[in-house]
Amino acid sequence: MESESVFSKLQAREAERRPIRVGVIGAGATGRAIALQLGTPVPGMRLAGIANRTPSHAERALREARIEGWATVETAAQAEAAIGRGRTVLAADPAVLTRCGAIDIVVEVTGTVDFGASVALDAFAHGKPVVLVNAELDSLIGPILKTRADEAGVVLTHTDGDEPGVAMTLFRYCQTVGLRPVAAGNIKGMVDYYRNPDTQAQFALKHDQDVRKVTSFADSTKLSMETTVLANATGFGVARRGMTGPACGYVRELAKLLPAEAMLAGGIVDYSVGAMPMTGGFVVVHEDNPLKQTQLAYYKLGDGPFYVFYTPFHLPHIQLPSTIGRAVLHRDATVAPRGGPSCEVVTVAKRALKAGERLDGIGGYCSYGLIDNHAAARAANALPIALSEACVLLRDVAMDEVIRFGDVRMPATRLSDTLWHEQMSRWPIEKRRIA
Repeated sequence: MESESVFSKLQAREAERRPIRVGVIGAGATGRAIALQLGTPVPGMRLAGIANRTPSHAERALREARIEGWATVETAAQAEAAIGRGRTVLAADPAVLTRCGAIDIVVEVTGTVDFGASVALDAFAHGKPVVLVNAELDSLIGPILKTRADEAGVVLTHTDGDEPGVAMTLFRYCQTVGLRPVAAGNIKGMVDYYRNPDTQAQFALKHDQDVRKVTSFADSTKLSMETTVLANATGFGVARRGMTGPACGYVRELAKLLPAEAMLAGGIVDYSVGAMPMTGGFVVVHEDNPLKQTQLAYYKLGDGPFYVFYTPFHLPHIQLPSTIGRAVLHRDATVAPRGGPSCEVVTVAKRALKAGERLDGIGGYCSYGLIDNHAAARAANALPIALSEACVLLRDVAMDEVIRFGDVRMPATRLSDTLWHEQMSRWPIEKRRIA
């Protein structure tokens, strides 16, 4: 019988000349890398369109992908006609792609919250599955977006290649073979809460990336958002705010460094610092059967009862086609919330802040994000970092102090605020306090 793997189905689509037609929203560094990968091309898959509010960025992505003869379009009907003639389209308005009948799946890769949420909702409304390459959005309101996707009958998924997808793919494999995961997370080279756009400017310039994005990579915010996405998919929590993040030489040392009690109490997400292989994702499993422990020791996995499995790479643009194929061909989400939020990312002062200061959001000078258990964050009335931009402080806040809703004047209500409150109402916590 012919295999029903994703790859075999993609090969069949390639032979039949009916590839999965992908619409990418966003043309920053990651969006360009995705366009480059899809322009290879991947068997059974094509970049059908790219949208960006600054069209010149999308043009750059198409040039670097060596896609020629693209069509600039302004309406979904124009896009559908051009794609039907085999051309890749470029648009300034994402609705051109989310509403286009010739687009099979939307990849949201803007890194924005309000704008990204509007793109996802419009795609759902037009029957399109969505891949979020957007931990900023997913960590804040992934659960309610998943609910909206379910109601629309489409798939919402984060992506393989980003650490949550790498770890979740490994997590599901461990479950499939009868192992019991009790921890999962990221392998990090460094974390420094106090990095800012000044300290990261040269790195951003060298690697042709947005300096605020690069700052969020270094200051723990992106790490916290990614592990929140993973926590919400597994139902795991954290052993403490910010995780434990042990430093070690080799990732398998985590078997003895992560808190056993917390792992066994329901599972945790966490990370290592400086551990070889310096990148990728890990899963810790627990096995207390002495005979099975003997077998695992024989195969060089250690003495137990905790054992570390890991993937020594994460390649967001290269691994993305796997997520696209799974979503379209098997309706299988690589990583998605399993219900309400398990964790969230709270706002912490990066320096001493004064009343009247306007917070500058993710990757800025004012604050960094730390993952916390959802119940603890709500009990503290903590301000999610993805809602913090443009909030004005009502009092002085000390360095490393959690900023709370009551400490700020919120900006005019945004889509993200509305969806976050809807999420809180759908999964209420007893005696929660939201100012």
